[in-house]
Amino acid sequence: MIEIRNLTKLYGPVIGVNDVTVDLGGGAHGLLGPNGAGKTTFLGLVTGQLRPTMGSVLVFDEQPFGNPRVLRRIGFCPAADLGERTSTPREWVTYLVRLSGFGPAAAVARADAALEQVGLTAAARRPLVTLSKGMRQRAKLAGAIAHDPDLLVLDEPFVGLDPVARHELVELVRGWARTRSLIVASHLLHEVEALDAGLAVILGGRLVASGTAAEIRGLVESMPVELKVRCAAPRRFAEIACGIDGIDGVRIEDDLVIVATRRPEAVFERAVPRAVDEGLGVSEVVPADRSLEGIFGRLVRLHRGVRA
Repeated sequence: MIEIRNLTKLYGPVIGVNDVTVDLGGGAHGLLGPNGAGKTTFLGLVTGQLRPTMGSVLVFDEQPFGNPRVLRRIGFCPAADLGERTSTPREWVTYLVRLSGFGPAAAVARADAALEQVGLTAAARRPLVTLSKGMRQRAKLAGAIAHDPDLLVLDEPFVGLDPVARHELVELVRGWARTRSLIVASHLLHEVEALDAGLAVILGGRLVASGTAAEIRGLVESMPVELKVRCAAPRRFAEIACGIDGIDGVRIEDDLVIVATRRPEAVFERAVPRAVDEGLGVSEVVPADRSLEGIFGRLVRLHRGVRA
């Protein structure tokens, strides 16, 4: 469905996407990364809104930029909230369908069907400004699917939603993914996992890992556990840690010692007691960041060949 080769997008001196090569077949795909990772730029290139600086992107075997044949087959739900607030969801979605080439009567019928599909029929004639964030998200989704695209692209669709609205939107998107192709960009790993999607991890504009959710987690699990040790004499603690079996690497960041090991118990049982006996002022020993962004950081280091 999508073939990308050495894709790079520059904004002056700023790199939005950096030398990405990946193939995405039909089905559901999750694009994961923290804010600023390059997800929106990547989607802009795939949906034909941006022209590559270098490299190539093909969607349905054609370049998407400025190509109406490709753009008609893509439905895009942007991360930004709707700027148009005075019109109703029915008027807004009808307008988008007209832009896809449908006549007035067909556009209205498709808009009504899409709004019913996303559960917004009751609010279809209310001004957008009166709707909640979750309802406006539904309106955006209706606008993305009303022209019956072959590929649905959603950029951070779950941001700003309460738990109930988020769950309902996940179910809607899962239903779409059963019969059509889908790309969802998000920094919420568990919600992308709920879509039973393949995963691509992006950070700093680079694709650092791709595969199933189990494969990504397996990759992370294969890496050493990182422990952060805060003490008054980090260099001395690093020397102690380096003398313990099972330590994969040690680095110092200000007053922190980051110990990478597949045997974290050795740090607690041997290094920390010795440091306490020597009066090194150990005040904190905690696992390194296990959030999604922390995992991405570890994947980047693995991608660069740095094991610790």
